[in-house]
Amino acid sequence: MTGAALLSACTSAAGSTGSSSAAQSSTLQEVVKRGTLNVASCLTFPPFGSTSKANKPQGFDVDVATAMATALGVKVKIVDTTSANRIPNLQTKKVDAVVCNFTTTAERAKQVSFSDPYIVAGEVMLVKKSSGISTLKDLTGKTVAVTKGSTNGDAVKAGNPQAKIQEYDTSSAAVLAVRQGQADAMVEDSNFLNYQAKLDPSLKVTKDSVVPLEYNGIGLPLGDATWIQWVDTWLREFNTSGQADALYKKWFGVSRSFPLNPSY
Repeated sequence: MTGAALLSACTSAAGSTGSSSAAQSSTLQEVVKRGTLNVASCLTFPPFGSTSKANKPQGFDVDVATAMATALGVKVKIVDTTSANRIPNLQTKKVDAVVCNFTTTAERAKQVSFSDPYIVAGEVMLVKKSSGISTLKDLTGKTVAVTKGSTNGDAVKAGNPQAKIQEYDTSSAAVLAVRQGQADAMVEDSNFLNYQAKLDPSLKVTKDSVVPLEYNGIGLPLGDATWIQWVDTWLREFNTSGQADALYKKWFGVSRSFPLNPSY
């Protein structure tokens, strides 16, 4: 055997062994072998996640996780989590994936991997249909409800310095302020507000985001290329088949406000 042939054979064998080893150690193979997909979801943030009267997980994110498990041919186990525990749950292998309103950022990507986007959020306004408010320009002299600790108040002021900002402890309290006429508008996550408008026909959601759009992906263990590739491939099928749009309309009551493809 020539030196070149020997090198080629060794390289091929090494590559084959490495690929096989990587495949065997991938979360994908572990999930299939286990027969259960463990997914962390936030069950205190409807309609993304909550519990039913029968104390079973439900919500948009829960349905996404269930569809993912179905495509794998396994059962799904939903693990209730908080925003703060999403990354630790992946790092300790408590879960195989996180489907929990998880915005992709470069800082988070140092610790976990992200799939392609499956839902997009903007910060928009919730107003009464009779308010006549549709853009930031319409907020002159108006009271805008925001939650304490968010940056939405600053974003509104940057767009219209003549708007009056009123802070509330929770998003629910801010929504109630709009319903009761204590505030003229509320600024919050577009998907959350679509849900609020679904619950109350007297309310509507404005179209334009007051801040750059946020793209939410499925959180995955860092560096597992095989698992990431499968999830991204499945997501493409999930999104193009119409299944994702149907689930969005089921939970939020309207079609998607913003496209999944990033636009700069």
